[in-house]
Amino acid sequence: MSGRLKLRRGVVVGEAPLTVEVGGELRPAWADTALLGEMREGDEVIVNVAAIDLGLGSGGFDLVHVNLTRGLDASGDSREHVIKLNYTSLQHPVAPVELPVFVNRDIDGKGTPERAEGSMQVLVLPLHGHLAPAAWAAIRVATGLKVGYVQTAGGALPGSLSRDVAELRERGLLCGHIAAAPAYGGEHEALSVAGALDAAANGLGWDAALVGPGPGIIGSETRLGHGGMAALDSAHAALALGLPTLLSPRLSAADPRERHRGVSHHTLTVMRMLLGGVAVPLPEGNPDVAAQLFGAAGDRHSLREAPADLAGYVASGLPARTMGRGIDEDPLFFAAPLAAGAALRREE
Repeated sequence: MSGRLKLRRGVVVGEAPLTVEVGGELRPAWADTALLGEMREGDEVIVNVAAIDLGLGSGGFDLVHVNLTRGLDASGDSREHVIKLNYTSLQHPVAPVELPVFVNRDIDGKGTPERAEGSMQVLVLPLHGHLAPAAWAAIRVATGLKVGYVQTAGGALPGSLSRDVAELRERGLLCGHIAAAPAYGGEHEALSVAGALDAAANGLGWDAALVGPGPGIIGSETRLGHGGMAALDSAHAALALGLPTLLSPRLSAADPRERHRGVSHHTLTVMRMLLGGVAVPLPEGNPDVAAQLFGAAGDRHSLREAPADLAGYVASGLPARTMGRGIDEDPLFFAAPLAAGAALRREE
């Protein structure tokens, strides 16, 4: 049975970074201002304290649930009638990117959407730490490529939470950001990953879509109970739409957990469960990794080596840490998305 929300009253004592006093303790916090409005010093708020109390590494802050001082007077008026986070206390209306205003596509007589066959490439990411290296590498090898990000389930759901997305957009390395349900708060909102990909390919004019979870992948230390399984659904959606599909493998030479060293069990499981074949890029010069991937690929998936410009990525100044480890401590982790991004240019 699910536990109850762990909500506490607090007072905002700092705005940048947001800090809330709860029971005499100063605690870091985050507020989704797109939904809740601005936070000012002295505001009385209700915060969800579960993440800090559980010691979650990637969620080390309280989440503001409501601003009692100024949040109750917001109008919340909208002409939209489609809801995200439906039937939760945070449900809110959105304009789906699947609407004809974005995609000139109707439903046929059987109620089945037409296939989005086209040349847009889809690179499925295992976790959010692959996004910046993959985007940088893709643009580096193919200047002018329109690369966008589709945020899926498997990690943090708010689209505005990721600093990586904000920086990539500012630098022009991402052309757009779609949040596919249950994720929300992107520049565009989609009700499904398939809908997001169809809109990106046929309405927004993307050349490539990087598809993966937001920050803070979730997990239960089991084979199937983790956020990495979102890659299976994303790859199936891309394949069903007839789009060239690549899978960025999760690799590591320094992860303290044996199940994630070499090729992560997340990637191996997804490869074995996929119902169709995908391309799996791997960084050049890693025979042990190639052997592991080859065993999971069988005769369905194709492996392709691609360069991983680690030095160039470091010089870019983009995020180069994962789970407390720097790129110098675990270069293999970053080599995987760098090779995957570079491989996008090789699709016909």
